[in-house]
Amino acid sequence: MIIYDALIAPFTEFEFMRRALAAAIALALGGAPIGVFLMLRRMSLVGDAMAHAILPGAAIGYLLSGLNLFAMTTGGLIAGFTVAILAGVVARTTELKEDASLATFVTIVSIKGTNIDLLHVLFGNILAMDDQTLLVIAFNATITLVVLAVIFRPLVIESVDPVFLRTVSRAGAPAHLAFLALVVINLVNGFHALGTLLAVGLMILPAGIARFWSRDITGMICIAVASAIFSGYAGLVLSFQTKVPSGPAIILVAAVLYVGSVLFGSVSGLFRQMFPGRHLEA
Repeated sequence: MIIYDALIAPFTEFEFMRRALAAAIALALGGAPIGVFLMLRRMSLVGDAMAHAILPGAAIGYLLSGLNLFAMTTGGLIAGFTVAILAGVVARTTELKEDASLATFVTIVSIKGTNIDLLHVLFGNILAMDDQTLLVIAFNATITLVVLAVIFRPLVIESVDPVFLRTVSRAGAPAHLAFLALVVINLVNGFHALGTLLAVGLMILPAGIARFWSRDITGMICIAVASAIFSGYAGLVLSFQTKVPSGPAIILVAAVLYVGSVLFGSVSGLFRQMFPGRHLEA
């Protein structure tokens, strides 16, 4: 009975907890696979940079329409898409690497930012999720999964051997730009629930966790999604039972899982390296 009251009752008794859990699951399904590819492509910091690009767009939407879901989402998407597309084109047509070009365009966009109070955008409030926002998050997560399914093969090949992909197909550039668009969509998705500062954490931390438990891309995606869903659930329970805010609680759980994976992961975990198993002898 105590276990039920602590782990299940919050979601059966309170609708706002059910909405928050549904949002966390949608964010995990859409964002965790994106985080895996960001990590494989050594673009983990790109997510953080894109989050800074999205914030001025959301702020402009706020200035024009106040706390309007459509306006803030549209502003964030426009700013994020603009920066992502320009950075991708510059990186593929010049010698400037993508992280450098992205940082340049983020700086330009941020100059036009604003100092208005947008704490709800920075840190989010997943417990205040309404039906309209939840539908937007679920829709974006669905779009992410569909597009990922379409570009999965060229995305995997480009992550492993981009030179080979360029020699056999022209799908690399469209797949790369589509992937950057998905990064933007999922960061905009995340700021509604967790804020721009924490949305990156739920995208990257599960990917880092998966890296210590699997070498296979499919396995990494599955582990990342599972760990993100667990982090969302456990974080909401922690927030409900304590005074820890919901967003930071979710990221805190993910961080604990990451530290545990670093220590005990079956792939390059510290204890695994310190005490390797016996090798098969001929």
